[in-house]
Amino acid sequence: MQSYEERLTAPRSWWLVTVLAGIACGLILLPVGPLPMLGGVIGGILLTGALVSSYGSVRIRVVAGSLVAGDARIPVAALGDAEVLDAEEARAWRTHKADLRAFMLLRSYIPTALRVQITDPTDPTPYAYLSTRHPQALADVLTAARTEAP
Repeated sequence: MQSYEERLTAPRSWWLVTVLAGIACGLILLPVGPLPMLGGVIGGILLTGALVSSYGSVRIRVVAGSLVAGDARIPVAALGDAEVLDAEEARAWRTHKADLRAFMLLRSYIPTALRVQITDPTDPTPYAYLSTRHPQALADVLTAARTEAP
């Protein structure tokens, strides 16, 4: 059985913003003194770094007959066809084509995505939209896992 794992890490530019936010916190505390300013720089970098890291820590995996995307765990037997979305189609499915009932694991900094139909009749979710840097590889693994599932 093939497996797939991807971590949707934040882009490098966001880490630059983390440093700039720390500098801004230090400048806010500059009138209080140099020690509070240093604490503001360090605290601001640590806080914004933790936020960026947690936002970029979401994973997409195919393991043990399930698609695990963020907090969702969907059995591959409940999945239908997977559609690879290029940047333009992904934007359309994030905006005017989107269904409010869909499961959306999206990251704005990842232009491509995969849309997977959910075929479970008891689940009102019509599809899962997954931002991924490798949509074709994920679609191939899901297709292989679906054919191997009992």
